[in-house]
Amino acid sequence: MKKIIFGTSGWRGILAEDFTFDRVRVAVQAIADDLNQNRGGAPHQVIVGYDTRFLGKRFAGAAASVLAGNGIRVLRSTDPVPTPVVSFEILRRKLSGGITVTASHNPPEWNGLKFSPAWGGPALPETTQRIENRANALLEGPETIPQLEQTAAEAQGLWRDERIGDAYRETVSRLLDRSAFEQGKLRVAVDPFWGTSLGYLDRILLEMGATIDLIHAERNPLFGGIRPDPEGESLSDLILKTREGDYDLGLATDCDADRFGVLDRGGIPIAPNYIIALLVDYLVTDRKWTGKVARSVATSHLVDAVARHHRLEIIETPVGFKYIGELIAKNEILLGGEESGGISIRGHLPEKDGILTCLLVAEMVAKRKRSVRAMLDDLFRRVGAFYPLRRDVHLSEEGRERVAALLKNLPAKIGGKNVVSTSKLDGTKFFLEGGGWVLIRPSGTEPVVRIYIETSEEKESERLAGSCQALIE
Repeated sequence: MKKIIFGTSGWRGILAEDFTFDRVRVAVQAIADDLNQNRGGAPHQVIVGYDTRFLGKRFAGAAASVLAGNGIRVLRSTDPVPTPVVSFEILRRKLSGGITVTASHNPPEWNGLKFSPAWGGPALPETTQRIENRANALLEGPETIPQLEQTAAEAQGLWRDERIGDAYRETVSRLLDRSAFEQGKLRVAVDPFWGTSLGYLDRILLEMGATIDLIHAERNPLFGGIRPDPEGESLSDLILKTREGDYDLGLATDCDADRFGVLDRGGIPIAPNYIIALLVDYLVTDRKWTGKVARSVATSHLVDAVARHHRLEIIETPVGFKYIGELIAKNEILLGGEESGGISIRGHLPEKDGILTCLLVAEMVAKRKRSVRAMLDDLFRRVGAFYPLRRDVHLSEEGRERVAALLKNLPAKIGGKNVVSTSKLDGTKFFLEGGGWVLIRPSGTEPVVRIYIETSEEKESERLAGSCQALIE
Protein backbone atom coordinates (compact mmCIF):
# COMPACT_ATOMS: atom_id res chain seq x y z
CA MET A 1 0.00 0.00 0.00
CA LYS A 2 1.34 3.41 -0.98
CA LYS A 3 2.35 5.51 2.01
CA ILE A 4 1.02 8.94 2.92
CA ILE A 5 3.99 11.29 2.65
CA PHE A 6 4.04 14.92 3.73
CA GLY A 7 6.47 16.75 1.45
CA THR A 8 7.59 20.36 1.35
CA SER A 9 4.00 21.67 1.41
CA GLY A 10 1.87 18.89 2.82
CA TRP A 11 0.52 15.64 1.38
CA ARG A 12 -0.53 15.49 -2.26
CA GLY A 13 -1.78 12.69 -4.47
CA ILE A 14 -3.72 11.83 -7.59
CA LEU A 15 -7.48 11.70 -7.12
CA ALA A 16 -8.98 8.20 -6.84
CA GLU A 17 -5.51 6.61 -6.83
CA ASP A 18 -3.67 8.06 -3.85
CA PHE A 19 -5.95 10.84 -2.68
CA THR A 20 -9.21 9.14 -1.65
CA PHE A 21 -11.82 9.77 1.03
CA ASP A 22 -10.57 6.86 3.13
CA ARG A 23 -6.96 8.06 2.99
CA VAL A 24 -7.99 11.63 3.76
CA ARG A 25 -9.77 10.37 6.86
CA VAL A 26 -6.61 8.50 7.88
CA ALA A 27 -4.42 11.59 7.41
CA VAL A 28 -6.85 13.78 9.37
CA GLN A 29 -7.07 11.18 12.15
CA ALA A 30 -3.28 11.37 12.44
CA ILE A 31 -3.54 15.17 12.72
CA ALA A 32 -6.28 14.82 15.36
CA ASP A 33 -4.16 12.36 17.34
CA ASP A 34 -1.21 14.75 17.23
CA LEU A 35 -3.37 17.65 18.43
CA ASN A 36 -5.05 15.66 21.19
CA GLN A 37 -1.73 14.52 22.62
CA ASN A 38 -1.31 18.12 23.80
CA ARG A 39 -4.90 18.83 24.82
CA GLY A 40 -5.37 21.07 27.84
CA GLY A 41 -8.69 21.86 29.50
CA ALA A 42 -10.58 23.30 26.53
CA PRO A 43 -11.20 21.35 23.33
CA HIS A 44 -9.11 22.15 20.29
CA GLN A 45 -10.55 24.32 17.52
CA VAL A 46 -9.49 23.81 13.88
CA ILE A 47 -10.48 25.62 10.70
CA VAL A 48 -10.99 23.58 7.53
CA GLY A 49 -10.73 25.24 4.12
CA TYR A 50 -10.56 24.00 0.53
CA ASP A 51 -9.78 25.30 -2.92
CA THR A 52 -11.78 25.08 -6.17
CA ARG A 53 -10.74 21.55 -7.11
CA PHE A 54 -13.12 18.68 -7.81
CA LEU A 55 -14.94 17.50 -4.66
CA GLY A 56 -13.02 19.97 -2.49
CA LYS A 57 -15.93 20.77 -0.20
CA ARG A 58 -16.77 17.07 0.26
CA PHE A 59 -13.16 16.26 1.16
CA ALA A 60 -13.27 19.16 3.62
CA GLY A 61 -16.47 17.67 5.05
CA ALA A 62 -14.76 14.29 5.48
CA ALA A 63 -11.93 16.01 7.33
CA ALA A 64 -14.39 17.91 9.52
CA SER A 65 -16.32 14.76 10.43
CA VAL A 66 -13.11 13.05 11.64
CA LEU A 67 -12.05 16.08 13.67
CA ALA A 68 -15.50 16.30 15.27
CA GLY A 69 -15.41 12.55 15.94
CA ASN A 70 -12.26 13.19 17.96
CA GLY A 71 -13.90 15.93 20.04
CA ILE A 72 -12.25 18.77 18.10
CA ARG A 73 -14.40 21.80 17.29
CA VAL A 74 -14.48 22.55 13.57
CA LEU A 75 -15.03 25.72 11.60
CA ARG A 76 -15.48 24.92 7.88
CA SER A 77 -15.51 27.61 5.24
CA THR A 78 -18.72 27.74 3.23
CA ASP A 79 -16.79 28.66 0.06
CA PRO A 80 -13.39 27.91 -1.49
CA VAL A 81 -10.80 29.92 0.41
CA PRO A 82 -7.12 30.91 -0.09
CA THR A 83 -4.48 29.22 2.03
CA PRO A 84 -3.31 32.61 3.41
CA VAL A 85 -6.86 33.29 4.60
CA VAL A 86 -6.83 30.01 6.54
CA SER A 87 -3.52 31.07 8.11
CA PHE A 88 -4.97 34.49 8.91
CA GLU A 89 -8.02 33.01 10.65
CA ILE A 90 -5.90 30.64 12.73
CA LEU A 91 -4.08 33.63 14.18
CA ARG A 92 -7.07 35.96 14.42
CA ARG A 93 -9.27 33.43 16.24
CA LYS A 94 -6.37 31.84 18.18
CA LEU A 95 -7.23 28.38 16.84
CA SER A 96 -5.30 25.17 17.37
CA GLY A 97 -4.58 24.87 13.65
CA GLY A 98 -6.02 24.60 10.19
CA ILE A 99 -6.40 22.09 7.37
CA THR A 100 -6.64 23.21 3.76
CA VAL A 101 -7.74 20.74 1.10
CA THR A 102 -5.56 21.81 -1.82
CA ALA A 103 -2.90 20.62 -4.22
CA SER A 104 -1.85 24.23 -4.79
CA HIS A 105 -0.38 24.60 -8.30
CA ASN A 106 -0.51 20.90 -9.23
CA PRO A 107 -2.57 19.69 -12.25
CA PRO A 108 -6.34 19.20 -11.85
CA GLU A 109 -6.12 15.44 -11.30
CA TRP A 110 -4.28 16.10 -8.02
CA ASN A 111 -5.50 17.11 -4.59
CA GLY A 112 -3.88 17.35 -1.20
CA LEU A 113 -3.87 18.45 2.45
CA LYS A 114 -1.93 21.23 4.09
CA PHE A 115 -1.79 21.36 7.88
CA SER A 116 -0.99 24.60 9.67
CA PRO A 117 -0.50 24.50 13.46
CA ALA A 118 -1.46 27.22 15.95
CA TRP A 119 1.38 29.57 14.93
CA GLY A 120 -0.22 29.93 11.49
CA GLY A 121 2.60 28.80 9.22
CA PRO A 122 3.14 25.49 7.41
CA ALA A 123 3.80 22.64 9.83
CA LEU A 124 7.50 22.12 10.56
CA PRO A 125 9.21 18.79 9.73
CA GLU A 126 9.08 17.44 13.27
CA THR A 127 5.29 17.88 13.24
CA THR A 128 4.68 16.46 9.77
CA GLN A 129 6.95 13.50 10.52
CA ARG A 130 4.86 12.59 13.57
CA ILE A 131 1.66 12.94 11.53
CA GLU A 132 3.09 10.93 8.64
CA ASN A 133 4.25 8.11 10.94
CA ARG A 134 0.87 7.94 12.66
CA ALA A 135 -1.04 7.99 9.35
CA ASN A 136 0.96 5.12 7.90
CA ALA A 137 0.54 3.11 11.10
CA LEU A 138 -3.23 3.62 10.78
CA LEU A 139 -3.11 2.43 7.16
CA GLU A 140 -1.59 -0.84 8.32
CA GLY A 141 -3.71 -1.38 11.41
CA PRO A 142 -7.30 -2.38 12.12
CA GLU A 143 -8.19 0.76 14.10
CA THR A 144 -11.58 2.35 13.47
CA ILE A 145 -11.55 6.06 12.72
CA PRO A 146 -14.19 7.93 14.76
CA GLN A 147 -16.46 10.18 12.70
CA LEU A 148 -19.34 12.48 13.52
CA GLU A 149 -21.51 13.61 10.65
CA GLN A 150 -22.38 17.26 10.27
CA THR A 151 -25.89 17.26 11.73
CA ALA A 152 -24.85 15.40 14.87
CA ALA A 153 -21.65 17.44 15.21
CA GLU A 154 -23.55 20.71 14.89
CA ALA A 155 -26.00 19.57 17.57
CA GLN A 156 -23.06 18.98 19.91
CA GLY A 157 -21.45 22.32 19.11
CA LEU A 158 -18.52 20.64 17.35
CA TRP A 159 -19.11 21.89 13.81
CA ARG A 160 -20.16 25.12 12.21
CA ASP A 161 -19.95 26.43 8.67
CA GLU A 162 -19.10 30.09 8.21
CA ARG A 163 -18.33 32.43 5.35
CA ILE A 164 -14.90 33.92 5.99
CA GLY A 165 -12.57 36.38 4.27
CA ASP A 166 -13.80 39.89 5.10
CA ALA A 167 -11.39 40.37 8.01
CA TYR A 168 -8.46 39.25 5.85
CA ARG A 169 -9.39 41.70 3.08
CA GLU A 170 -9.67 44.57 5.54
CA THR A 171 -6.32 43.75 7.16
CA VAL A 172 -4.45 43.40 3.86
CA SER A 173 -5.91 46.69 2.63
CA ARG A 174 -4.45 48.41 5.70
CA LEU A 175 -0.98 47.08 4.81
CA LEU A 176 -1.04 48.99 1.51
CA ASP A 177 -0.22 52.61 0.65
CA ARG A 178 -3.57 53.78 -0.71
CA SER A 179 -2.14 57.16 -1.76
CA ALA A 180 0.33 55.42 -4.09
CA PHE A 181 -2.52 53.67 -5.88
CA GLU A 182 -4.50 56.89 -6.15
CA GLN A 183 -1.54 58.63 -7.79
CA GLY A 184 -0.63 55.72 -10.07
CA LYS A 185 -4.05 55.06 -11.70
CA LEU A 186 -3.09 51.52 -12.65
CA ARG A 187 -4.69 49.33 -15.32
CA VAL A 188 -4.25 45.68 -14.34
CA ALA A 189 -5.15 42.36 -15.95
CA VAL A 190 -5.85 39.73 -13.27
CA ASP A 191 -5.81 35.93 -13.60
CA PRO A 192 -6.92 33.93 -10.53
CA PHE A 193 -6.49 30.68 -12.51
CA TRP A 194 -10.04 29.60 -11.67
CA GLY A 195 -8.89 29.60 -8.06
CA THR A 196 -9.46 31.11 -4.66
CA SER A 197 -7.97 34.59 -5.07
CA LEU A 198 -11.12 35.62 -6.92
CA GLY A 199 -12.94 38.11 -4.72
CA TYR A 200 -9.73 39.00 -2.91
CA LEU A 201 -7.01 40.26 -5.28
CA ASP A 202 -9.44 41.79 -7.78
CA ARG A 203 -11.68 43.29 -5.10
CA ILE A 204 -8.82 44.93 -3.17
CA LEU A 205 -7.35 46.35 -6.39
CA LEU A 206 -10.71 47.89 -7.20
CA GLU A 207 -10.98 49.34 -3.70
CA MET A 208 -7.53 50.90 -4.15
CA GLY A 209 -8.72 52.64 -7.30
CA ALA A 210 -7.13 50.44 -9.96
CA THR A 211 -8.91 49.59 -13.21
CA ILE A 212 -8.94 45.81 -13.68
CA ASP A 213 -10.03 43.13 -16.12
CA LEU A 214 -10.40 39.50 -15.10
CA ILE A 215 -9.78 36.29 -17.01
CA HIS A 216 -10.34 32.70 -15.86
CA ALA A 217 -12.79 33.90 -13.22
CA GLU A 218 -15.47 31.22 -13.71
CA ARG A 219 -15.63 27.95 -11.77
CA ASN A 220 -13.69 25.25 -13.61
CA PRO A 221 -12.21 22.35 -11.60
CA LEU A 222 -10.33 21.20 -14.71
CA PHE A 223 -8.48 24.54 -14.91
CA GLY A 224 -8.87 24.72 -18.67
CA GLY A 225 -6.67 21.64 -19.02
CA ILE A 226 -3.56 23.38 -17.65
CA ARG A 227 -1.76 23.62 -14.33
CA PRO A 228 -3.19 26.44 -12.18
CA ASP A 229 0.35 27.71 -11.80
CA PRO A 230 1.30 31.35 -12.51
CA GLU A 231 4.44 30.60 -14.51
CA GLY A 232 5.57 29.31 -17.90
CA GLU A 233 3.03 28.30 -20.54
CA SER A 234 0.16 28.53 -18.05
CA LEU A 235 0.48 32.32 -18.28
CA SER A 236 -0.15 32.40 -22.05
CA ASP A 237 -3.68 33.81 -21.85
CA LEU A 238 -2.68 36.50 -19.36
CA ILE A 239 0.35 37.42 -21.48
CA LEU A 240 -1.89 37.92 -24.51
CA LYS A 241 -4.44 39.90 -22.49
CA THR A 242 -1.81 42.15 -20.91
CA ARG A 243 -0.03 42.74 -24.22
CA GLU A 244 -3.12 43.52 -26.28
CA GLY A 245 -4.84 45.63 -23.64
CA ASP A 246 -1.91 47.93 -22.88
CA TYR A 247 -2.05 47.20 -19.15
CA ASP A 248 0.49 48.41 -16.59
CA LEU A 249 0.62 44.95 -15.06
CA GLY A 250 -0.63 41.41 -15.32
CA LEU A 251 -1.08 39.70 -11.94
CA ALA A 252 -1.84 36.05 -11.21
CA THR A 253 -2.06 33.57 -8.35
CA ASP A 254 -2.15 29.80 -8.22
CA CYS A 255 -5.22 27.81 -7.18
CA ASP A 256 -4.90 28.33 -3.41
CA ALA A 257 -3.42 31.85 -3.84
CA ASP A 258 -0.17 31.32 -1.96
CA ARG A 259 1.96 31.74 -5.12
CA PHE A 260 2.11 34.75 -7.42
CA GLY A 261 2.96 35.61 -11.02
CA VAL A 262 3.79 39.07 -12.39
CA LEU A 263 3.74 40.36 -15.98
CA ASP A 264 5.23 43.72 -16.86
CA ARG A 265 3.89 46.08 -19.51
CA GLY A 266 3.66 44.31 -22.85
CA GLY A 267 2.93 40.99 -21.15
CA ILE A 268 6.57 40.31 -20.23
CA PRO A 269 6.90 37.75 -17.37
CA ILE A 270 9.08 38.80 -14.44
CA ALA A 271 10.60 35.90 -12.50
CA PRO A 272 9.66 35.60 -8.81
CA ASN A 273 13.40 35.76 -8.00
CA TYR A 274 13.45 39.31 -9.31
CA ILE A 275 10.20 40.30 -7.59
CA ILE A 276 11.63 39.28 -4.21
CA ALA A 277 14.70 41.48 -4.73
CA LEU A 278 12.66 44.41 -6.07
CA LEU A 279 10.26 44.34 -3.12
CA VAL A 280 13.15 44.30 -0.63
CA ASP A 281 14.58 47.36 -2.38
CA TYR A 282 11.16 49.05 -2.46
CA LEU A 283 10.32 48.43 1.19
CA VAL A 284 13.72 49.69 2.34
CA THR A 285 13.97 52.67 -0.04
CA ASP A 286 10.38 53.91 -0.25
CA ARG A 287 8.86 52.67 2.99
CA LYS A 288 12.05 53.06 5.05
CA TRP A 289 11.85 49.55 6.49
CA THR A 290 14.90 47.88 7.94
CA GLY A 291 15.75 44.45 9.29
CA LYS A 292 16.96 41.06 8.11
CA VAL A 293 15.95 39.39 4.83
CA ALA A 294 15.42 35.65 4.34
CA ARG A 295 15.50 33.57 1.18
CA SER A 296 15.53 29.86 0.44
CA VAL A 297 18.69 28.09 -0.71
CA ALA A 298 17.26 27.90 -4.25
CA THR A 299 16.53 31.62 -4.53
CA SER A 300 18.59 34.16 -6.49
CA HIS A 301 21.60 35.77 -4.83
CA LEU A 302 20.34 39.05 -6.26
CA VAL A 303 18.44 39.18 -2.97
CA ASP A 304 21.78 38.99 -1.15
CA ALA A 305 23.23 41.77 -3.29
CA VAL A 306 20.26 44.04 -2.54
CA ALA A 307 20.56 43.25 1.16
CA ARG A 308 24.27 44.09 1.13
CA HIS A 309 23.56 47.31 -0.78
CA HIS A 310 21.22 48.39 2.02
CA ARG A 311 23.47 46.95 4.77
CA LEU A 312 20.96 44.29 5.76
CA GLU A 313 21.68 40.80 7.03
CA ILE A 314 20.64 37.87 4.81
CA ILE A 315 19.42 34.51 6.14
CA GLU A 316 19.46 31.38 3.93
CA THR A 317 16.90 28.65 4.67
CA PRO A 318 16.13 25.19 3.30
CA VAL A 319 13.43 24.98 0.62
CA GLY A 320 9.93 25.21 2.07
CA PHE A 321 8.20 28.34 3.27
CA LYS A 322 7.78 26.89 6.74
CA TYR A 323 11.37 27.90 7.54
CA ILE A 324 10.80 31.47 6.39
CA GLY A 325 7.40 31.54 8.08
CA GLU A 326 9.01 30.62 11.38
CA LEU A 327 11.26 33.71 11.09
CA ILE A 328 8.26 35.93 10.31
CA ALA A 329 6.35 34.50 13.27
CA LYS A 330 9.29 35.50 15.49
CA ASN A 331 9.38 38.98 13.89
CA GLU A 332 13.01 38.42 12.86
CA ILE A 333 12.83 39.52 9.19
CA LEU A 334 11.29 42.31 7.12
CA LEU A 335 10.61 40.01 4.14
CA GLY A 336 11.13 36.38 3.25
CA GLY A 337 10.85 34.81 -0.19
CA GLU A 338 11.44 31.71 -2.25
CA GLU A 339 11.97 31.41 -6.00
CA SER A 340 8.87 29.29 -6.53
CA GLY A 341 6.66 32.33 -5.98
CA GLY A 342 6.26 32.64 -2.22
CA ILE A 343 6.62 35.86 -0.21
CA SER A 344 5.42 37.30 3.06
CA ILE A 345 6.41 40.35 5.08
CA ARG A 346 6.86 41.50 8.65
CA GLY A 347 3.58 42.11 10.47
CA HIS A 348 1.66 39.78 8.16
CA LEU A 349 1.37 35.98 8.00
CA PRO A 350 4.00 33.27 8.55
CA GLU A 351 2.62 31.80 5.31
CA LYS A 352 3.34 32.77 1.71
CA ASP A 353 0.67 35.06 0.34
CA GLY A 354 0.31 35.51 -3.42
CA ILE A 355 -2.51 38.02 -2.98
CA LEU A 356 -0.50 40.43 -0.82
CA THR A 357 2.58 40.03 -3.04
CA CYS A 358 0.63 41.00 -6.17
CA LEU A 359 -0.79 44.01 -4.33
CA LEU A 360 2.66 45.14 -3.15
CA VAL A 361 4.00 44.89 -6.70
CA ALA A 362 1.06 47.00 -7.91
CA GLU A 363 1.76 49.55 -5.17
CA MET A 364 5.45 49.67 -6.13
CA VAL A 365 4.64 50.29 -9.80
CA ALA A 366 2.04 52.93 -8.92
CA LYS A 367 4.34 54.71 -6.47
CA ARG A 368 7.44 54.74 -8.66
CA LYS A 369 5.55 55.26 -11.94
CA ARG A 370 8.01 52.98 -13.73
CA SER A 371 7.76 49.59 -15.37
CA VAL A 372 9.03 46.56 -13.49
CA ARG A 373 11.72 46.01 -16.12
CA ALA A 374 12.96 49.58 -15.75
CA MET A 375 13.22 49.10 -11.98
CA LEU A 376 15.07 45.81 -12.47
CA ASP A 377 17.54 47.38 -14.91
CA ASP A 378 18.20 50.10 -12.35
CA LEU A 379 18.75 47.45 -9.67
CA PHE A 380 21.26 45.63 -11.90
CA ARG A 381 23.16 48.88 -12.38
CA ARG A 382 23.37 49.38 -8.64
CA VAL A 383 24.16 45.86 -7.39
CA GLY A 384 25.14 43.77 -10.44
CA ALA A 385 23.33 41.46 -12.86
CA PHE A 386 22.02 38.01 -11.90
CA TYR A 387 20.44 35.45 -14.24
CA PRO A 388 18.78 32.57 -12.37
CA LEU A 389 17.27 29.55 -14.13
CA ARG A 390 15.43 26.43 -13.02
CA ARG A 391 15.05 23.19 -14.92
CA ASP A 392 12.76 20.37 -13.75
CA VAL A 393 13.85 16.91 -14.87
CA HIS A 394 11.17 14.22 -14.61
CA LEU A 395 12.74 10.92 -13.63
CA SER A 396 11.62 7.42 -12.75
CA GLU A 397 12.34 6.04 -9.30
CA GLU A 398 15.41 4.38 -10.80
CA GLY A 399 16.46 7.74 -12.21
CA ARG A 400 16.12 9.39 -8.83
CA GLU A 401 18.30 6.68 -7.33
CA ARG A 402 20.95 7.45 -9.96
CA VAL A 403 20.83 11.11 -8.97
CA ALA A 404 21.25 10.20 -5.32
CA ALA A 405 24.29 8.11 -6.22
CA LEU A 406 25.73 10.99 -8.26
CA LEU A 407 25.40 13.36 -5.32
CA LYS A 408 27.33 10.96 -3.10
CA ASN A 409 30.32 11.22 -5.44
CA LEU A 410 30.42 14.94 -6.10
CA PRO A 411 31.91 16.11 -9.41
CA ALA A 412 34.97 18.37 -9.32
CA LYS A 413 33.71 20.31 -12.34
CA ILE A 414 30.29 21.28 -13.70
CA GLY A 415 29.99 22.62 -17.22
CA GLY A 416 33.77 22.94 -17.42
CA LYS A 417 33.92 25.14 -14.31
CA ASN A 418 35.72 24.12 -11.13
CA VAL A 419 33.62 23.52 -8.04
CA VAL A 420 35.16 25.65 -5.30
CA SER A 421 32.82 24.61 -2.46
CA THR A 422 29.53 22.86 -1.75
CA SER A 423 26.62 23.19 0.67
CA LYS A 424 24.25 20.47 1.87
CA LEU A 425 21.70 22.77 3.54
CA ASP A 426 19.03 21.34 1.22
CA GLY A 427 19.97 19.29 -1.80
CA THR A 428 23.53 19.87 -3.00
CA LYS A 429 24.63 23.39 -3.91
CA PHE A 430 27.83 23.78 -5.93
CA PHE A 431 29.63 27.13 -5.85
CA LEU A 432 31.62 27.59 -9.06
CA GLU A 433 34.68 29.57 -10.00
CA GLY A 434 33.66 32.99 -11.25
CA GLY A 435 30.83 33.38 -8.76
CA GLY A 436 28.06 31.21 -10.23
CA TRP A 437 26.31 28.37 -8.49
CA VAL A 438 24.24 25.24 -9.18
CA LEU A 439 21.77 23.49 -6.88
CA ILE A 440 20.55 19.94 -7.53
CA ARG A 441 17.58 19.01 -5.40
CA PRO A 442 14.91 16.28 -5.62
CA SER A 443 11.44 17.83 -5.21
CA GLY A 444 9.62 17.24 -1.94
CA THR A 445 6.16 17.24 -3.60
CA GLU A 446 6.58 15.90 -7.16
CA PRO A 447 8.51 13.08 -8.93
CA VAL A 448 11.10 15.46 -10.36
CA VAL A 449 14.65 16.58 -9.73
CA ARG A 450 15.07 20.35 -9.79
CA ILE A 451 18.19 22.02 -11.09
CA TYR A 452 18.82 25.66 -10.16
CA ILE A 453 21.52 27.72 -11.86
CA GLU A 454 22.68 31.30 -11.50
CA THR A 455 25.50 33.32 -13.09
CA SER A 456 26.07 36.96 -13.99
CA GLU A 457 25.48 36.33 -17.71
CA GLU A 458 22.27 35.07 -19.30
CA LYS A 459 23.96 32.91 -21.96
CA GLU A 460 26.26 31.36 -19.39
CA SER A 461 23.31 30.39 -17.20
CA GLU A 462 21.67 28.75 -20.22
CA ARG A 463 24.86 26.88 -21.07
CA LEU A 464 25.27 25.62 -17.52
CA ALA A 465 21.63 24.56 -17.42
CA GLY A 466 22.19 22.37 -20.48
CA SER A 467 25.32 20.85 -18.98
CA CYS A 468 23.57 20.08 -15.69
CA GLN A 469 20.55 18.54 -17.41
CA ALA A 470 22.82 16.29 -19.46
CA LEU A 471 24.69 15.32 -16.30
CA ILE A 472 21.44 14.33 -14.56
CA GLU A 473 19.89 12.49 -17.50
